[in-house]
Order: sequence, then structure tokens, then C-alpha cells
Amino acid sequence: MKRYKLRIPAPAGRLETVIDDPEADRQGLLLVAHPHPLHGGSLDNKVVTTLAKAANEAGWVSVRPNFRGVGMSDGAFDAGMGETDDLLAAARFVEASYPGLPWALAGFSFGAFVQHRLRRELPAKRLILVAPAVTMYEFEPVPPDTVVIFGEADELIPPPAIRLWAEKQQLTTKAIPGAGHFFHGKLKELKQAFLEACPC
Repeated sequence: MKRYKLRIPAPAGRLETVIDDPEADRQGLLLVAHPHPLHGGSLDNKVVTTLAKAANEAGWVSVRPNFRGVGMSDGAFDAGMGETDDLLAAARFVEASYPGLPWALAGFSFGAFVQHRLRRELPAKRLILVAPAVTMYEFEPVPPDTVVIFGEADELIPPPAIRLWAEKQQLTTKAIPGAGHFFHGKLKELKQAFLEACPC
């Protein structure tokens, strides 16, 4: 496994980004978006790193940017709009080094909101939304093969709201019993659900 720490050019300036590359038999690229920047979200979030490591083990290159204004990333919080533009710029920068590899997109909470917006502009084999903040942001319809993963004990986004949003679009859902919003003590179950959802 090779790790690259970059500051990628984007509309907000430069985005601090960590890329983990398994190098041998690469299957694709996974772009992971972290939770809310103003509430401690970063590329080091344990849910984000769990998804990245799972993808790495399956032969996928993981790409974890810090949103604008987080860590060493330039800019300031833009409620998901500018963040979407930044992620698209990061994806275009990264894919130039990995021509021909497909994308998968994963986002956690606020990151799920950003990724559902990015999916309209970036073709991907799969969109995976983890604990999507559907009661906090205006989510638009997503591709039918999108997978929604959430905890049945989510204390921030009511599980019935997530389930209803997904069912209206006939999306596949994976509910993890006993898991709260941050999946404390449930990362193993989250990893399994992600691997079942990911085309990796």
C-alpha cells in the first residue's frame, strides 16, 4: 500500500487529500466524502477511514479529501455547493493518474449530500450514502443502483426518515441494528455492509 498526501488544486484553492493506493491489480477509485466540516468532520473521521480501508483491501484506490476550510484545505464552508465543485476538481485531478479506472462514490452524513450532488456530474459505478442527512438538506433523486446504509439507532437523522426517502426511490437499504449516527462499536458491521454495497 502506498500513501500519497497531496494538496490538489480546486476552486477554493488547494484541497488536502490522502490517497491510499494498493498498487497491484487496481479495480477502481473510491472517492470518500467526510461529515460536516463545522462539526469536526475531516478525512480522518473513523467512518471515512473504515470505508477507505475496506475499499483498499478489495483492490480499490481510496481518495479522501478534506473539504474546503478543513485541515490544510483552503477556503471556507459553502453548505455543500462549493464542496461539490471541489470534489469534482479533485476527482478530475486524480483520475488523470489512473486512466480507465471506474469511480465509486461514498459519503457520510453531510458528505452523502455532497456526493449525491457530485454524482450528477461524475459517472460512477456506485453511489453509497452512509447515514445521509436527508432531514437537514434537500436531497434530489439519485440513480436507482444507489445503496443507503444507516444505523437503526441513529440519534441525529431519524431512521424512519432515511428509510422513507430511500423507499420512495426503491433504493437498496442496509440497516445496521444498534448503530448510532457515528457507528460507535459498529465499524465492523459498517465495513461488511459497505463491501456488500460496493462494486469492489
